[in-house]
Amino acid sequence: MKLFKESIQEIKTLLDKPANIVITTHVNPDGDAMGSSLGLYNYLKTYGHNITVIAPNDYPDNLKWLRGSSKVLLFDTNVQKADAALAAAEIIFCLDFNSLTRIDELGKKIGASKAVKFMVDHHPNPDQFADYVLSEVTASSTCELIYDLIDMLGDADSITKSIGEALFCGIMTDTGSFRFTSATAKTFEIAAALIKSGVDQSTIHENVMENFSESRLRLLGFAINEKLKVIEELSTVFITLSAEELKRYNYKDGDTEGFVNYGLSIEGIKFAVIFKESEENIRMSFRSKGDFPANEFAKAHFNGGGHKNAAGGRTEGSLDDAILHFLRVLPNYREQLKKERETEKNEA
Repeated sequence: MKLFKESIQEIKTLLDKPANIVITTHVNPDGDAMGSSLGLYNYLKTYGHNITVIAPNDYPDNLKWLRGSSKVLLFDTNVQKADAALAAAEIIFCLDFNSLTRIDELGKKIGASKAVKFMVDHHPNPDQFADYVLSEVTASSTCELIYDLIDMLGDADSITKSIGEALFCGIMTDTGSFRFTSATAKTFEIAAALIKSGVDQSTIHENVMENFSESRLRLLGFAINEKLKVIEELSTVFITLSAEELKRYNYKDGDTEGFVNYGLSIEGIKFAVIFKESEENIRMSFRSKGDFPANEFAKAHFNGGGHKNAAGGRTEGSLDDAILHFLRVLPNYREQLKKERETEKNEA
């Protein structure tokens, strides 16, 4: 495993001549996943590479305006084409995830590939499966790191509008429209550089944040009005959505993106969770404020991980079992959650 900054000349040589390249990202791709994938795709296309972007499964419609989206191959519905691309790949870029277990069956196939592997990611505790690694937990997003990669390769001044739009989209979504503490001075500097490249930030915000279906809005209303539960003594909120409820509102992948954040808008709440049932398993999103480690909670109890304040998890079994397990272990964190609430009061 080699670090990008120490191996930039090797990487330049590797990318100097056209090659068969696969770019992939994590299950249930979000704005940063697709932004980094398509930003890198549009960048590498300028060098004449033959590139296939493989997403493990479908992603939200409000991201499909990104240039190159029509070329994305969905692994779960195009296994043979994906296998062919992987078999021909000389280089594989793994973006916005740091363990091959995050991409299930696709991860096994990438692990078995003889291609040179790159990992670009901002999540903590990366596995050592890649030949070249750009891993920065302090980065706001993987899109920020793709910008760094392009800059290290000497091409920051050549970023086109299509590259810039994809990278800006990922930075914007992963920072909560630049309101999270992960948005540093450097993040804003990169955003400014992307705007100089021709990016219209207002249009991107409209495309991503104001481009949902009516059924998605009704699902949000149902989730908040009917399914949101508050555990005041533990400063916690959770939402549960069954497969039947999701079907009732014509659920599409990505429709519940951001739902979990509404719980944190309640005064005094420090921890918010959403449980979502599918045919395969129960998936969860965890969000927290302050120093409460959402990622450690997810890892300890729901086969998950992520950032301190934003994590994901999943479990087998029924939705009821998942909720019961959550309610059983949550009181073990009473002191940590109480401390977070007292800290907020003292600061006020």
